[in-house]
Amino acid sequence: MPNPSNRRTAKPAAPAAPSPAPVAEEREPRGARRKRETRARLLDAALRLMAEKGMEGVAINEITEAADVGFGSFYNHFESKEDIYSTLVDNVFKDFADVLDRVASGLSDPAEVVSVAVRHTVMRARRDAVWGRFLIREGFSARALSRGLGQRLLRDIANGIAAKRFVLSDPLMGFLSVGGTVLSVIAADLNFVAPGAPASDVLKELGFSGEHLPERTAATLLYTLGIKRAEAEKIAARPLPAVDERTEAV
Repeated sequence: MPNPSNRRTAKPAAPAAPSPAPVAEEREPRGARRKRETRARLLDAALRLMAEKGMEGVAINEITEAADVGFGSFYNHFESKEDIYSTLVDNVFKDFADVLDRVASGLSDPAEVVSVAVRHTVMRARRDAVWGRFLIREGFSARALSRGLGQRLLRDIANGIAAKRFVLSDPLMGFLSVGGTVLSVIAADLNFVAPGAPASDVLKELGFSGEHLPERTAATLLYTLGIKRAEAEKIAARPLPAVDERTEAV
Protein backbone atom coordinates (compact mmCIF):
# COMPACT_ATOMS: atom_id res chain seq x y z
CA MET A 1 0.00 0.00 0.00
CA PRO A 2 1.28 3.45 -0.70
CA ASN A 3 2.53 5.27 2.29
CA PRO A 4 0.41 8.38 2.78
CA SER A 5 3.35 10.04 4.45
CA ASN A 6 5.27 9.86 1.17
CA ARG A 7 2.65 11.82 -0.71
CA ARG A 8 3.56 15.39 -1.50
CA THR A 9 1.01 17.88 -0.33
CA ALA A 10 0.16 20.44 -2.98
CA LYS A 11 1.15 23.96 -2.04
CA PRO A 12 -1.74 26.38 -2.05
CA ALA A 13 -1.68 28.59 -5.16
CA ALA A 14 -0.23 32.04 -4.58
CA PRO A 15 -2.88 34.70 -4.64
CA ALA A 16 -3.02 36.54 -7.94
CA ALA A 17 -1.43 39.93 -7.91
CA PRO A 18 -4.07 42.59 -7.74
CA SER A 19 -4.73 44.27 -11.08
CA PRO A 20 -3.66 47.86 -11.19
CA ALA A 21 -6.50 50.18 -10.52
CA PRO A 22 -7.82 51.68 -13.73
CA VAL A 23 -6.67 55.22 -14.24
CA ALA A 24 -9.66 57.45 -14.34
CA GLU A 25 -9.78 59.55 -17.47
CA GLU A 26 -9.79 63.22 -16.74
CA ARG A 27 -13.07 64.56 -17.95
CA GLU A 28 -13.55 68.13 -18.93
CA PRO A 29 -15.90 69.78 -16.44
CA ARG A 30 -19.36 70.19 -17.87
CA GLY A 31 -19.35 73.94 -17.40
CA ALA A 32 -16.02 74.34 -19.20
CA ARG A 33 -17.19 72.12 -22.06
CA ARG A 34 -20.38 74.11 -22.51
CA LYS A 35 -18.46 77.38 -22.46
CA ARG A 36 -16.03 76.10 -25.08
CA GLU A 37 -18.86 74.84 -27.30
CA THR A 38 -20.76 78.11 -27.00
CA ARG A 39 -17.68 80.10 -27.96
CA ALA A 40 -17.14 77.82 -30.97
CA ARG A 41 -20.75 78.30 -32.11
CA LEU A 42 -20.43 82.07 -31.83
CA LEU A 43 -17.21 82.06 -33.88
CA ASP A 44 -18.71 79.79 -36.52
CA ALA A 45 -21.82 81.96 -36.84
CA ALA A 46 -19.79 85.18 -36.97
CA LEU A 47 -17.51 83.72 -39.66
CA ARG A 48 -20.44 82.74 -41.86
CA LEU A 49 -22.18 86.10 -41.46
CA MET A 50 -19.08 88.27 -41.80
CA ALA A 51 -17.86 86.32 -44.80
CA GLU A 52 -21.12 87.27 -46.49
CA LYS A 53 -21.72 90.82 -45.21
CA GLY A 54 -18.51 92.04 -43.60
CA MET A 55 -18.12 93.11 -39.99
CA GLU A 56 -20.03 96.37 -40.46
CA GLY A 57 -23.02 94.58 -41.96
CA VAL A 58 -23.51 92.18 -39.05
CA ALA A 59 -25.15 92.91 -35.68
CA ILE A 60 -24.41 91.02 -32.47
CA ASN A 61 -27.98 89.78 -32.19
CA GLU A 62 -27.64 88.24 -35.68
CA ILE A 63 -24.59 86.33 -34.47
CA THR A 64 -26.29 85.05 -31.32
CA GLU A 65 -29.43 84.04 -33.24
CA ALA A 66 -27.39 82.18 -35.86
CA ALA A 67 -25.43 80.46 -33.08
CA ASP A 68 -28.62 79.70 -31.11
CA VAL A 69 -27.11 81.42 -28.07
CA GLY A 70 -28.68 83.91 -25.69
CA PHE A 71 -27.79 87.53 -26.46
CA GLY A 72 -26.25 88.07 -23.02
CA SER A 73 -24.04 85.01 -23.39
CA PHE A 74 -22.11 86.77 -26.14
CA TYR A 75 -20.44 89.02 -23.58
CA ASN A 76 -19.23 86.03 -21.58
CA HIS A 77 -16.86 85.35 -24.47
CA PHE A 78 -16.27 88.60 -26.37
CA GLU A 79 -16.26 92.24 -25.37
CA SER A 80 -17.71 93.53 -28.62
CA LYS A 81 -18.36 92.79 -32.27
CA GLU A 82 -14.89 94.13 -33.03
CA ASP A 83 -13.44 91.64 -30.54
CA ILE A 84 -14.99 88.59 -32.22
CA TYR A 85 -13.98 89.98 -35.62
CA SER A 86 -10.39 90.34 -34.40
CA THR A 87 -10.46 86.73 -33.21
CA LEU A 88 -11.70 85.57 -36.61
CA VAL A 89 -8.96 87.49 -38.42
CA ASP A 90 -6.36 85.88 -36.17
CA ASN A 91 -7.85 82.44 -36.82
CA VAL A 92 -8.08 82.85 -40.59
CA PHE A 93 -4.93 84.87 -41.26
CA LYS A 94 -2.52 84.11 -38.43
CA ASP A 95 -3.33 80.52 -37.45
CA PHE A 96 -3.36 79.33 -41.07
CA ALA A 97 -0.08 81.16 -41.69
CA ASP A 98 1.37 79.17 -38.78
CA VAL A 99 0.10 75.98 -40.44
CA LEU A 100 1.84 76.96 -43.69
CA ASP A 101 5.07 77.63 -41.81
CA ARG A 102 4.98 74.14 -40.32
CA VAL A 103 4.22 72.60 -43.71
CA ALA A 104 7.13 74.43 -45.38
CA SER A 105 9.55 74.00 -42.48
CA GLY A 106 11.66 71.47 -44.39
CA LEU A 107 11.97 73.56 -47.55
CA SER A 108 15.02 75.73 -48.25
CA ASP A 109 14.14 77.12 -51.69
CA PRO A 110 12.10 80.37 -51.37
CA ALA A 111 10.40 79.58 -54.68
CA GLU A 112 9.14 76.25 -53.38
CA VAL A 113 8.00 77.88 -50.12
CA VAL A 114 5.85 80.33 -52.08
CA SER A 115 4.54 77.57 -54.34
CA VAL A 116 3.49 75.42 -51.38
CA ALA A 117 1.83 78.35 -49.61
CA VAL A 118 -0.10 79.44 -52.69
CA ARG A 119 -1.36 75.96 -53.54
CA HIS A 120 -2.37 75.10 -49.98
CA THR A 121 -4.23 78.41 -49.61
CA VAL A 122 -6.24 77.89 -52.80
CA MET A 123 -7.00 74.30 -51.85
CA ARG A 124 -8.02 75.23 -48.30
CA ALA A 125 -10.47 77.80 -49.64
CA ARG A 126 -12.06 75.18 -51.88
CA ARG A 127 -12.44 72.76 -48.96
CA ASP A 128 -14.03 75.46 -46.80
CA ALA A 129 -15.88 78.01 -48.92
CA VAL A 130 -16.89 80.13 -45.90
CA TRP A 131 -13.23 80.41 -44.89
CA GLY A 132 -12.35 81.30 -48.47
CA ARG A 133 -15.01 84.00 -48.75
CA PHE A 134 -13.89 85.57 -45.48
CA LEU A 135 -10.33 85.55 -46.80
CA ILE A 136 -11.46 87.30 -50.00
CA ARG A 137 -13.47 89.93 -48.15
CA GLU A 138 -10.80 90.78 -45.59
CA GLY A 139 -7.67 89.98 -47.59
CA PHE A 140 -6.62 93.59 -48.11
CA SER A 141 -7.84 94.99 -44.81
CA ALA A 142 -5.26 96.78 -42.67
CA ARG A 143 -5.43 94.09 -40.01
CA ALA A 144 -4.89 91.28 -42.52
CA LEU A 145 -1.92 92.97 -44.17
CA SER A 146 -0.23 93.66 -40.86
CA ARG A 147 -0.26 90.10 -39.53
CA GLY A 148 -0.49 86.47 -40.47
CA LEU A 149 -0.58 85.65 -44.16
CA GLY A 150 0.34 89.19 -45.23
CA GLN A 151 3.44 89.26 -43.03
CA ARG A 152 4.47 85.76 -44.11
CA LEU A 153 4.17 86.70 -47.77
CA LEU A 154 6.30 89.82 -47.28
CA ARG A 155 8.88 87.70 -45.47
CA ASP A 156 8.93 84.98 -48.15
CA ILE A 157 9.33 87.50 -50.95
CA ALA A 158 12.14 89.25 -49.06
CA ASN A 159 13.85 85.88 -48.50
CA GLY A 160 13.61 85.13 -52.21
CA ILE A 161 15.12 88.49 -53.14
CA ALA A 162 17.94 88.06 -50.61
CA ALA A 163 18.69 84.60 -51.99
CA LYS A 164 18.64 86.02 -55.53
CA ARG A 165 15.84 83.62 -56.47
CA PHE A 166 13.33 86.40 -57.09
CA VAL A 167 14.07 89.33 -59.38
CA LEU A 168 11.82 92.28 -58.57
CA SER A 169 12.41 95.92 -59.32
CA ASP A 170 9.44 96.84 -57.10
CA PRO A 171 8.90 94.47 -54.13
CA LEU A 172 5.64 96.18 -53.14
CA MET A 173 4.13 95.50 -56.54
CA GLY A 174 5.38 91.93 -56.33
CA PHE A 175 3.67 91.53 -52.97
CA LEU A 176 0.41 93.02 -54.26
CA SER A 177 0.57 90.91 -57.41
CA VAL A 178 0.90 87.66 -55.44
CA GLY A 179 -1.70 88.54 -52.81
CA GLY A 180 -4.19 89.94 -55.29
CA THR A 181 -3.83 87.02 -57.67
CA VAL A 182 -4.39 84.45 -54.91
CA LEU A 183 -7.57 86.23 -53.77
CA SER A 184 -8.80 86.53 -57.35
CA VAL A 185 -8.14 82.85 -58.01
CA ILE A 186 -10.02 81.85 -54.86
CA ALA A 187 -12.97 83.99 -55.94
CA ALA A 188 -12.91 82.45 -59.43
CA ASP A 189 -12.63 78.96 -58.00
CA LEU A 190 -15.57 79.37 -55.62
CA ASN A 191 -17.75 81.08 -58.22
CA PHE A 192 -16.85 79.23 -61.41
CA VAL A 193 -14.79 76.07 -60.82
CA ALA A 194 -15.45 74.29 -57.50
CA PRO A 195 -18.14 71.58 -57.43
CA GLY A 196 -21.51 73.29 -57.08
CA ALA A 197 -20.14 76.72 -58.06
CA PRO A 198 -23.03 79.12 -58.80
CA ALA A 199 -21.69 80.16 -62.23
CA SER A 200 -19.95 76.99 -63.35
CA ASP A 201 -20.92 77.46 -67.01
CA VAL A 202 -19.24 80.85 -67.39
CA LEU A 203 -15.71 79.53 -67.90
CA LYS A 204 -16.90 77.02 -70.48
CA GLU A 205 -18.73 79.76 -72.36
CA LEU A 206 -15.52 81.80 -72.40
CA GLY A 207 -13.46 78.82 -73.51
CA PHE A 208 -11.42 78.69 -70.28
CA SER A 209 -10.46 75.65 -68.23
CA GLY A 210 -10.49 75.59 -64.45
CA GLU A 211 -8.38 72.44 -64.17
CA HIS A 212 -5.26 72.38 -61.99
CA LEU A 213 -5.95 75.88 -60.72
CA PRO A 214 -3.65 75.75 -57.64
CA GLU A 215 -0.67 74.59 -59.72
CA ARG A 216 -1.34 77.11 -62.50
CA THR A 217 -1.62 79.90 -59.94
CA ALA A 218 1.68 78.97 -58.29
CA ALA A 219 3.49 78.70 -61.62
CA THR A 220 2.20 82.07 -62.83
CA LEU A 221 3.19 83.80 -59.60
CA LEU A 222 6.68 82.28 -59.56
CA TYR A 223 7.11 83.54 -63.12
CA THR A 224 5.95 86.98 -61.93
CA LEU A 225 8.60 86.84 -59.20
CA GLY A 226 11.35 86.22 -61.74
CA ILE A 227 11.57 82.42 -62.00
CA LYS A 228 11.89 81.15 -65.58
CA ARG A 229 8.62 79.73 -66.85
CA ALA A 230 9.78 76.13 -67.33
CA GLU A 231 11.26 75.99 -63.83
CA ALA A 232 8.23 77.71 -62.33
CA GLU A 233 5.93 75.08 -63.82
CA LYS A 234 8.20 72.29 -62.58
CA ILE A 235 8.24 73.66 -59.01
CA ALA A 236 4.46 74.16 -59.04
CA ALA A 237 3.92 70.52 -60.06
CA ARG A 238 5.94 69.01 -57.21
CA PRO A 239 4.08 66.94 -54.60
CA LEU A 240 2.78 69.00 -51.71
CA PRO A 241 3.82 68.38 -48.11
CA ALA A 242 0.84 67.06 -46.19
CA VAL A 243 -1.30 69.25 -43.95
CA ASP A 244 -2.95 67.96 -40.81
CA GLU A 245 -6.46 69.29 -41.46
CA ARG A 246 -7.25 69.20 -37.75
CA THR A 247 -4.87 72.12 -37.33
CA GLU A 248 -6.75 74.17 -39.91
CA ALA A 249 -10.01 74.47 -38.06
CA VAL A 250 -11.09 77.96 -37.09
